[in-house]
Amino acid sequence: MNNTRGQDGASDPVGGGHQVGAGHQVGAGDQVGAGDLAAAKAELRRRLVAGRRAMTEADRTAAGRRLRDAVLGLPEIQMAGTIAAYCSMGSEPGTRGLLFALWKRGSYVLLPVLLPDGDLDWASYEGPDSLAAGPRGLLEPGPAEPRRGPGAIARADLVIVPALAADRRGNRLGKGGGSYDRALARVGGLVPTVALLFDGELLDEVPAGPHDVRVRLAAQPQEGIIRLA
Repeated sequence: MNNTRGQDGASDPVGGGHQVGAGHQVGAGDQVGAGDLAAAKAELRRRLVAGRRAMTEADRTAAGRRLRDAVLGLPEIQMAGTIAAYCSMGSEPGTRGLLFALWKRGSYVLLPVLLPDGDLDWASYEGPDSLAAGPRGLLEPGPAEPRRGPGAIARADLVIVPALAADRRGNRLGKGGGSYDRALARVGGLVPTVALLFDGELLDEVPAGPHDVRVRLAAQPQEGIIRLA
């Protein structure tokens, strides 16, 4: 469930979803080596990436609107003063409309800034014109926005994270760089963390190791918000 951002994942046309199959959940009692875990994650990522790339732009746009509405309807977001989120890229579920809506309603929105060591700094979102090109094709707050430090995510009342997939236990599969596992480790256990997925990406199980950090909710275009165990 590691993520350096810039991930791709899977679905069919809006409303639908492809079935990529479940991965293996690695628990404390499993005799599974790190290489086996990495291979299982890599294979699942490959299938998810292929599925997302097969979607049309119209499908992704419509799915992004449904996800925006689902997240904006969350009771927890109504009470959240500070929200950590991210700017989507490539074939990810679109977040541009969600970011703009949160900002216009007066929420303080933090976006990640990728550091050279793969960790995430944070800076405020001040509308679409405040974004600038960052490393690895990312969009992030421009240099005019002060950096708040990697620990700023700990002050968020709700956190929206990218994911290729998640399972019903809250295990999350990301791109593989570990940025979001490091960031989520700083978030309090009672803070809502929401993974944005296309339909078909909430699996029975995803491969997970001891350093992978779980999320508490998932959002999908058709099913809306799903509370995870």
